[in-house]
Amino acid sequence: MRFTGTRKFGKKIFDRIGNEGLKQNLLQALPFWIASFITGLIAVVYSRLFALAEQGTSFIYHRYNLAFLIITPLCFITAWWIVKKFSPYSKGSGIPQVMAAIELSSPGNIHKVKKLLSIRIIIVKIFSSIIMVFGGGIIGREGPTVQIAGSVFRKINQWLPKWWPKISKKNMIMTGAGAGLAAAFNTPLGGVVFVVEELTKTHISHFKTALFTAIIIAGLTAQNFLGPYLYLGYPDVGALSGFIFFQVLLVAIITGLAGSGVSKLILIIFKWKKLFKKNYQHIFFLTICGLIIASIAIFADENMFGSGKSLITKVLFSQEKYSGWHIVAFRIFGPILSFTSGASGGIFAPALSAGACIGSFISGLFHLTATNTNLLVLSGMVGFLTGITRTPFTSAILVLEMTDRHSVIFYLMLAGMIASLAAYLVDRHSFYDRLKAQYLDDIHVDDISAKNKQPFETDSSPGIS
Repeated sequence: MRFTGTRKFGKKIFDRIGNEGLKQNLLQALPFWIASFITGLIAVVYSRLFALAEQGTSFIYHRYNLAFLIITPLCFITAWWIVKKFSPYSKGSGIPQVMAAIELSSPGNIHKVKKLLSIRIIIVKIFSSIIMVFGGGIIGREGPTVQIAGSVFRKINQWLPKWWPKISKKNMIMTGAGAGLAAAFNTPLGGVVFVVEELTKTHISHFKTALFTAIIIAGLTAQNFLGPYLYLGYPDVGALSGFIFFQVLLVAIITGLAGSGVSKLILIIFKWKKLFKKNYQHIFFLTICGLIIASIAIFADENMFGSGKSLITKVLFSQEKYSGWHIVAFRIFGPILSFTSGASGGIFAPALSAGACIGSFISGLFHLTATNTNLLVLSGMVGFLTGITRTPFTSAILVLEMTDRHSVIFYLMLAGMIASLAAYLVDRHSFYDRLKAQYLDDIHVDDISAKNKQPFETDSSPGIS
C-alpha cells in the first residue's frame, strides 16, 4: 500500500509540469538515470569485494601457498554449485546472456528474459565470482557487471507504474549493458561504443540521449566513490620507433588468432561437458582444473592467479618489460580452465592480460625499448580482446580510455581491425555470438520441458525475479 501511495504521489508531481514535451522527455529519461545510479553503486561494491578477494588470495599465498591445493579446487566446486543450484544462467561472463535477453525482449518472452536478468542473477553472480577469484580463478568482473547492470535496468523497467510512458525493454537492457561496462572500467565512451558495435543492430537515434546520459551517470557514480582513476594508469608511449608499425601488425595477427583460438577451445570444452550427466563428473573436472591452476601458481608463478591486472601494470610501469613464453602460456591456458568451470566470471580482464603478455613477449624477441614495448602491450590487449569479441572499435576505445594515450589511437585501431580479420580465419562468428546461440537454445529446451511438466500452470509468481 505504501509503495502504491508513492506511485500516486509521483504521478501528481509530474501532472503539475506544464510543458507536455518536457514532462514526456523527463519521464522517459528518469528510469534510465535511476537505474544508472543504482548500477554505479553496485559496481563500486562489487569492485571492492573483488579487490578484497584478490588481496585475501595474496595474503594466504605469501604465508602458506600450499593451502591452495585445497582452497582452489574447493572454491571452484563451491562457485559452480551456487550457480547450478540457484541460477544456472548466471554462469560465465554475462555478456552473451544480455545479448540473448535483448533478442528475447518482446512481451511474449518475459518469462524467458527473467531467467537471464533478475535480482537472483545479481546475487548469484557476485557471490560465485567472488568465491572463484578468492580461490585463484583467472576471471574478471567486467562481464558479470554487464549482466548485473542489465538486470537492474530490466527490473526498473518492470517496476514502472501503469501511467508511466512505455519504455522499450530492449532499449533499457542495451543501455544497462553499456552502463555496466562503463562503471566496471570507468570508460563511458567505451560503454557507448560497446552498445552500438556489439549489442544493437538497429538505429538508436530515438533513445540516444537516454543511452548516453545513463552510461555517463553510471560511470560518474562509480568514479565518485572510487575516485577519478584510470584502469591502467599512464604508460609512456613517447619516442616510438619508425618501424614499430610492423611489430604492431605482427602482434595484432598473433593475438587475433590466439583470442579466437581460445574461444574455439572453450566452446569445444563446453560441448564436451554437456555429456556430463552426473554431478561427480563436474566435481572431478573442477578438482582437476583447480589443482592445475594452483600447482602452476605455487610451483611456477604467482601471476597465474587472478584477473591479470597486476601483471599488466607490472609490464607497463616497471623495468621488467619482457614476459617469458611460460607466462604467455599460463595466461592463455588459465582462463580456459577457469571459464569452463561453469561458475560466474568474465573473460574481459583475462583477455587483456593474455594480450599484454603476448605483446611483451614479442617485444622481447626484438629487444625493443620500453616505450615501444608499452605500445605492443597495448596493441596486444586490443588484439586479443578483439579476437574474442570481434569488436575492434570497442576494444581500442576501452584500452584508450584505460590509459589516456590518445597519441597512439591510430595504432590501437589498426591492431583491432587486423586482429578482427585474423580471428575470422579461425571462426566466422564471435565467442559471444556462439554463446548467445547456446543460451537461446537452452532456454527454448527449458521452456518446452517446463510446459510438458506443468501444462496447465503459468509463470505468475513475483519471487525475487
